[in-house]
Amino acid sequence: MPGHVKRRGRPEPGSIAEALDIFGSEVRFYRQIASEAGVRVPACYLAADEPGGTLLVLEDLSGWAPGADPAAAARVLAGMHARWAGRAALRWPWLRPVGAAVDLVEDLYRRTWPDLARRGDLPPAVRELGGKLLGKVTESEFTAGRAGPLTLVHGDASAANMRTSTTGEIALLDWEDVSAAPGIGDLAWLLVSSVEPARWQEVASAYGSAERLLDALPAAAVQGLLSLSDSPEGSAAAAGWNARLMSAAARLRAQ
Repeated sequence: MPGHVKRRGRPEPGSIAEALDIFGSEVRFYRQIASEAGVRVPACYLAADEPGGTLLVLEDLSGWAPGADPAAAARVLAGMHARWAGRAALRWPWLRPVGAAVDLVEDLYRRTWPDLARRGDLPPAVRELGGKLLGKVTESEFTAGRAGPLTLVHGDASAANMRTSTTGEIALLDWEDVSAAPGIGDLAWLLVSSVEPARWQEVASAYGSAERLLDALPAAAVQGLLSLSDSPEGSAAAAGWNARLMSAAARLRAQ
């Protein structure tokens, strides 16, 4: 059967991936949620969770353009969030709850921050933000988790996990982080991961009700800083992360 084959082994014991059951969650998403999520996702031809790992055979969207216009993506996310507000966790009780594995993320950030803080390409505003988040990862996660009704969220709504057809249709890929959480978290991560600062207000307005964005930004900034730590110092990727994290820091300082 033609398609994109996604095979994953079992995560390393004790890892964040194991604690969150990311591969099993994606299989369950395609088995139970994909057909009624209300957003375009790859068609699923096979979703198997076996003793050795998981196997997905999905529609091949490699012919679609990578990414998506962020304002259009924000509207797609807003529609899904509105559709499942207050219902997703009841419909699919296995969805990852707010705060899942946050202790492991807190520990990872604690171990990562000293090396990140020593980088020569870290702007002062990003260094200040990163220092303030040290020891506050759990608090930030639960603050984000109270920033609206629980709904179906993608959990990693970056441009890297989107594709756009020739007609402008947007598909969301890679549902390993699917969760029940406030939708504003998806918007916060879209901004921090993928949107140039000059367009943040436009994208937030396209989403609609973004009044609680500041509650979700610190948790998104933690993930952004961890992602920055994986980008070579002085690289174009690092410069992008720094620019977006400076935008987050400026908004949080102004609140």
